Amino acid sequence: MSTLFEAQAPRPLADRLRPNNLNSVVGQGHLLGDDAPIGRMLKAGSITSIILWGPPGTGKTTIARLLAEHTDLHFEPLSAVFSGVADLRKVFEAARGRRQAGQGTLLFIDEVHRFNRAQQDGFLPYVEDGTVILVGATTENPSFELNAALLSRCQVLVLNCLDDAALEELLIRAETEEGKPLPLDVDARSATRAMADGDGRYLLNMAETLFAMDIKDTLDTVRLTEAVQRRMPLYDKSQEGHFNLISALHKSLRGSDSDAALYWFARMIAGGEDPHYIARRLVRFAVEDIGLADPDALGHAMSAWQAYERLGSPEGELALVQCVIYLATAPKSNAAYKAEKAAIKAARETGSLTPPKNILNAPTSMMKDLGYGEGYTYDHDQEDGFSGDNYFPDGMQRQRLYQPKDRGFEREITKRLAYWDKLREQKQDSDK
Repeated sequence: MSTLFEAQAPRPLADRLRPNNLNSVVGQGHLLGDDAPIGRMLKAGSITSIILWGPPGTGKTTIARLLAEHTDLHFEPLSAVFSGVADLRKVFEAARGRRQAGQGTLLFIDEVHRFNRAQQDGFLPYVEDGTVILVGATTENPSFELNAALLSRCQVLVLNCLDDAALEELLIRAETEEGKPLPLDVDARSATRAMADGDGRYLLNMAETLFAMDIKDTLDTVRLTEAVQRRMPLYDKSQEGHFNLISALHKSLRGSDSDAALYWFARMIAGGEDPHYIARRLVRFAVEDIGLADPDALGHAMSAWQAYERLGSPEGELALVQCVIYLATAPKSNAAYKAEKAAIKAARETGSLTPPKNILNAPTSMMKDLGYGEGYTYDHDQEDGFSGDNYFPDGMQRQRLYQPKDRGFEREITKRLAYWDKLREQKQDSDK
C-alpha cells in the first residue's frame, strides 16, 4: 500500500506506461492471443504454474501481475536475488492461510534460476498441492538452470524480443504520455529502436532521457548517439547466448554463407567474446567440415589464429574475418570426420586383433624365429612403388573407412584411391 508521499513521487516513464490489461502488452501475441497458451488459460478460468523465459524488457513481470488481476489471485512478488529460504517459508505460510480463506496465491519469482537446486525442490510440494500458482521469470534457458522436477510441473512459455512494430508502439505511447513528440528524424527514430535491441524498458528509458533534455531541434542519428549511450548487445559468454551464436557461426560456415558467418562473428565480437575462442572453433571447423576437400583450410585457420595472437585486438580481428570468408567459401567435406568415427567403431568391434606378422619389426632373433617381419614387401623396391600387401589384422575383412566427397581436392584423392584399388586387385590376381 503506497503512502501519500509515494503517490506524489515522480515515477519513471517505463513504470507509468505499464499496461493495465493483457491486451495492452505488446509483442507477445503468440502467448496472449485468444488461441494462445495464456489466452486459453484465461478463457478456461484457471491458470497453471508457468515459467516465462525471455530477454529483459519483454514484459515478464507485467504479464505475471496482470494474470493475478485477471484471475483474482493474490499477487505475491519475490526476487530470487534478494530472497532466501526464510522468505519462501513466510510466503508459503501466508498462501496456505489465504487458501483456507478461499483465495489463491500467484507467487511470482523474478530471476527464478538464481535459486539453487535445493531451494527449487522446496517449491514442489506447494506447487503440486495448489497452495501457490508459480509464475517464474528467467532470462536463462530453463532446461539448463531449473530442476527437471520443477520443470515437469510448469509450462515453459517463451517471450520474444520486441520487434520493430512493438517498439514503435511503445514510442507512440511515450509521446502520448508526455504530450509531445520525440525530437528525432526518421532515421534517428529507427536507430533508437535498433539501439533498444528488443528491450522495451531500455527503449522507454532512452525516450525519457531525450524528453528530459528538452531538445529544441530535431536530432539525426549522429547527434542521437552523442545524446544517449549505446547499449551493449545481450551476450553472456558462459550461458546460452554464447552457445547459440557459435552454433549460428558454425552452421553458416557449413552452409557456405559468408555474409551470415561474418554477421555472427561480428555479433560475438561485439558481445565481448574472446577472439581466441572463436579462432579455436575456426580451426575445428577447418578439420571437421572442410577437411581434405581443401587441405589449405587448416593452414589458413592456424595462420589467422597466430596473426591474431601477434597483432591483438582490434587489428588481429581482420585476420579472423579473412579466415571466416575463406572457410565459408571453401568446398566442404566431412569425410575425414566420418572416417574417424568409422575407424573408432571398427576398432572397438574387433577388440585386440594383432597386426599381420609380416608388417611387424623383428629387433630380436627370437622374434625373427617367430616369423616377425617374414615376407614383408618393401614398397619402394617395387616398380610402381606399391606392394598391395594386406595391412589389416588377420581374420578381419578389409573396410573402406574413408569415403571422400566428389568436390574440392577430394576429387583428386578419389582418383588416387581408385588407382591404389586397381593396383591392389592386380597384385591379388597375380598371386592366385
